[in-house]
Amino acid sequence: MDAATIARLNHINREFYRITAQDFDQTRGESWPGWERLLPYLNTPLSVADVGCGNGRFGVFLQEHMVGTNGINYHGIDSSIALLEHARTTLDSLPGLKVSLEARDIVENPPDSGEYDLVVLFGVMHHIPGYSQRQTFIKKVADRVKPGGLLAFACWRFYEYPRFRERILPWPEDLTVEAGDYLLDWRRGATALRYCHYVDDAEHAALVAASRLDEILCYRADGKMGDANRYSLLCKNEK
Repeated sequence: MDAATIARLNHINREFYRITAQDFDQTRGESWPGWERLLPYLNTPLSVADVGCGNGRFGVFLQEHMVGTNGINYHGIDSSIALLEHARTTLDSLPGLKVSLEARDIVENPPDSGEYDLVVLFGVMHHIPGYSQRQTFIKKVADRVKPGGLLAFACWRFYEYPRFRERILPWPEDLTVEAGDYLLDWRRGATALRYCHYVDDAEHAALVAASRLDEILCYRADGKMGDANRYSLLCKNEK
């Protein structure tokens, strides 16, 4: 996928979250059930990079389930200023959680500094345009994991459900995309469109391989049927 197409698809999603931030925050307040399967692998003190953090609900989840005497250093990164403001309002009031939030377009500029015990990508991979771009992206994110640390990512399997396929709209004639790329409408509150890529089993495995980390857990969870996301939990070997 060429740079111009990547930029255009990214712009679609930047506009989507600008338009829907309020509705998105109001409807995305609860934790994902799949996150609970990560807890046995986590210990405090814990440094976390939540890449594509949105309104910070993973930080809330960690605080509710893990905060003790050692606490959690939580670094949330997102391109949406509005969602980061929601995250700040929510997270700053939680005890035991040290919070830093960063406004950053992760498509244009993936995280390039810092090392963390845990790096997570939730609700992110389907918004990264281009097969090669996704491979490069997960390599760069994996570089932010400390030796002995963990990377968890989930891929949304929306195309497998009729209710999401019904939301697919045709691409503009002047836009050439890759297989598995879709334009979905938004049916709550404001009118908006979002670019989403369907990561199938083969591409998911390729992302794991591209990370150069060891997969220690793979499962499906979330959504009405309990299988809307496919998760991988990866570990970086100690040096």
